[in-house]
Amino acid sequence: MSWIAAATATTSPESAQQAIGYPSLFLLVLFGALVPVIPTGALVSSAAVVAFHQTAPFALALVFVTASLAAFLGDVALYWLGRRGMGSKNGSRWLEAIRSRAPEDRLEQAQAKLADHGVAVLVLSRLVPAGRIPVMLACLMAEWPIRRFARGNAPACLAWAVTYQLIGILGGSLFSEPWEGVVAAVVLTVVISVAPSLWRRVRAAS
Repeated sequence: MSWIAAATATTSPESAQQAIGYPSLFLLVLFGALVPVIPTGALVSSAAVVAFHQTAPFALALVFVTASLAAFLGDVALYWLGRRGMGSKNGSRWLEAIRSRAPEDRLEQAQAKLADHGVAVLVLSRLVPAGRIPVMLACLMAEWPIRRFARGNAPACLAWAVTYQLIGILGGSLFSEPWEGVVAAVVLTVVISVAPSLWRRVRAAS
């Protein structure tokens, strides 16, 4: 029984938290990419706050790798499902879900920018609130092969993970308690995601 006691003594709450936290972050970001109702940016920022306050080495690097890989796999899976829907006579519920989240005016803008700038638009689409789905639908309608989409989506996911991780690091550096940094990071990500739509409404009203 002595080895059990030794193992228990060497297992810190921090390591146990990591064993649960990283798989949870991966699954939530992956699911959020497939079903865009989960605020994945806020999840990454919150995870970065917690990692910032941890003493474990490479905690922030693990958050970055976990988030970017999950986002990439989720995007590629959703694009593959969308392509299957485009090739089917009856479509698919995944394709309909993509179309329902791409308003006509946003889709037209995405198609025009995609025709002019190509992959660069795909890279930037993940950094623009509500920009990912219209650009993905534009790629589907342009009949991009999945390999071409994946090549452009890889740097997009890396840039997205870096951006929201930096927000989390900023929140973590401003407050001594992790929960305070998490609240600050979540509020900042919500403001970033809501601000463009509010600005468009103000311009439309004026």
